Amino acid sequence: MADTAHSGSPGAHAQDGQTRRDFLTLAGSAILGVGAAATLWPLVSSMNPAKDVLAAGAPIDVDISSIQPGQQIIVLWRSHPIFIARRTEAELKTLQDTKETAQLRDPESKVLQQPAYAQNWHRSAKPELLVLVGICTHLGCIPEFQPQPGSVGPGWEGGYFCPCHGSRYDLAGRVFDGVPAPYNLPVPPYNYVSDSVIRVGENPPNVAFDLNDIVQI
Repeated sequence: MADTAHSGSPGAHAQDGQTRRDFLTLAGSAILGVGAAATLWPLVSSMNPAKDVLAAGAPIDVDISSIQPGQQIIVLWRSHPIFIARRTEAELKTLQDTKETAQLRDPESKVLQQPAYAQNWHRSAKPELLVLVGICTHLGCIPEFQPQPGSVGPGWEGGYFCPCHGSRYDLAGRVFDGVPAPYNLPVPPYNYVSDSVIRVGENPPNVAFDLNDIVQI
């Protein structure tokens, strides 16, 4: 994927999808990223709709009740990997630490990479649960979930690391300054069906946002 601004057309997204890593690579990344929560992958995978439904971009319901603080699962929507992580209280505090935010390229999410209900310091509808499109905004790789401080080197407080070219994002998907990736990780449309289920691909009532609206994926 070229390092250029998103064209805004559905065709551009289809072309991007053809260049993504295949499903086996995604599943491998899921197992590595989830760590202790790797056993959640079969559960979430079994909940996904049929391939033709996914290709059509239909919303999918995801049971989030089994995700523990500090863990992440990955599902597929529109052939995109969707990261869903439950953040700890300590991780949420780090997201507001000025020493951390000073290192970010777009800490206030001013670039349109998310719906209005996720344009906040935690980039989510509710602070504890993060929902992202797991595609690096540099060349379209799938970043690794690295929540443990120090796991990517000194000073690392947890987040997403793209091993292909070294791009880094915090646990809100906000990109660090001085890395190849130009933008924050996208946030897809989603809403809460209940306290234990989110619907990816559908906004809350009276909200209009489409993934095609963002600057880049």
